Amino acid sequence: METKEFAFNGLVLNGFLMLFVGFLLPIAGIAIFVSGIGSEGNISPVVGIVGVLAILFGVLIFRGFIRLEPNEARVMMFFGEYRGTFTLVGFHWVNPFINTKHLSLRARNLDAEPIKVNDKVGNPVMIGMVLVWKLRDTYKAIFEIDSQTMARTAGSNTLGTDVTSIMRAFERFVQIQSDAALRQVAGQYAYDNAEVDTSEPTLRDSGEEINRQLEEKLDERLAMAGIEIVEARINYLAYAPEIAAVMLRRQQASAIISAREKIVEGAVSMVKMALERLSEDGIVELDEEKKAAMVSNLMVVLCGDNTAQPVVNTGTLNM
Repeated sequence: METKEFAFNGLVLNGFLMLFVGFLLPIAGIAIFVSGIGSEGNISPVVGIVGVLAILFGVLIFRGFIRLEPNEARVMMFFGEYRGTFTLVGFHWVNPFINTKHLSLRARNLDAEPIKVNDKVGNPVMIGMVLVWKLRDTYKAIFEIDSQTMARTAGSNTLGTDVTSIMRAFERFVQIQSDAALRQVAGQYAYDNAEVDTSEPTLRDSGEEINRQLEEKLDERLAMAGIEIVEARINYLAYAPEIAAVMLRRQQASAIISAREKIVEGAVSMVKMALERLSEDGIVELDEEKKAAMVSNLMVVLCGDNTAQPVVNTGTLNM
């Protein structure tokens, strides 16, 4: 997406040098003013004007100091006109008539509270997310959305212009857009594959795909504000409380059925192996009736929930 942001290329001087000049000019102006007073207490108009101007310029210099730390920026405006973004770290002096907006370019976390949404099949689920974001385009951040009005502090009629207020406004903007993106993405998938085709991705089993789509949706929504999503992940997923108990019983029933299928499959395999070994090794000859009885007994032992009690038969097979 095209950006209108560019680097500030106006006058920038060393802040410490201008700080020295700022202290020197008022002192020089006072000295000129005092030295221009004659013996009769009169002062030359020219000397007076020069002294006053020196004092005024010294005071005006102090309006042009800016200080930047790493991953901070200043949006420079000259009587409402955008003049670029200043990112040079250190203590500097610029035109005192330039108005600046202080922004932080550092990464920030947002731990969104779980919200209730309906999945693809209509089941209410609770889903939460955590994301990492940061400002990428300072022009859009200041001029494309009404960040200054959003930064208005509660109970005050003044616009919030300090960096803390503006960044909190961005946090609220990100939170609202993240909730909307989360609802959109969660509504495209079922919670699990109990009610849909097992080949379809679900919220519970397709975490990586869900996270990727969530990042794409968030990037689309936050691009207008110059915000970049570094990472977004689902960190909470559960059925809504009103159906959680019912869904838990359904999951337990499905787990029991699946476990029983495995047990029966293993028992049949073991019975088959036992009959084949008895026949191959010639240990005993069993007719069909005794094979059926043996299979029945083994299946009861292998598939039963209770521990089998052995019975020792001291008779013969022909009894």
